[in-house]
Amino acid sequence: MTGPRPRIHLARAHRVRDGAPVQGARVLVDRLWPRGIARADLAPDLWAKDAAPSNELRRWFGHDPARWAEFVRRYREELAQRPEAVEDLLALCRRGPVTLLYAARDEAHNNAVVLRDVLAGRLAEEEEKG
Repeated sequence: MTGPRPRIHLARAHRVRDGAPVQGARVLVDRLWPRGIARADLAPDLWAKDAAPSNELRRWFGHDPARWAEFVRRYREELAQRPEAVEDLLALCRRGPVTLLYAARDEAHNNAVVLRDVLAGRLAEEEEKG
């Protein structure tokens, strides 16, 4: 038996610019606009800057996989301090599929992965409560 279909997808912004398909609403989840991409080429439905890691955390992490576990902890802590940003994204997810767009080259160690897991966890909790 399979669970509900995933509602939250991830896509690297540069792949979307180059024509990769996107499911549902497009949400850019980086604090900075991705380098080398025109706004018209990415065309996000929402730029969720407030849901992105702080500049300090982003600089500290530097996409170093050795810092991943601590980055996840700190970023989750930041998200807990910004409930409005998380709720805005949850509301969008409740309406249908969402693709979180990010610029990082590392597809396994980036803020969109953490944010997807936070959002999916919250949605799962809501489904359990009914």
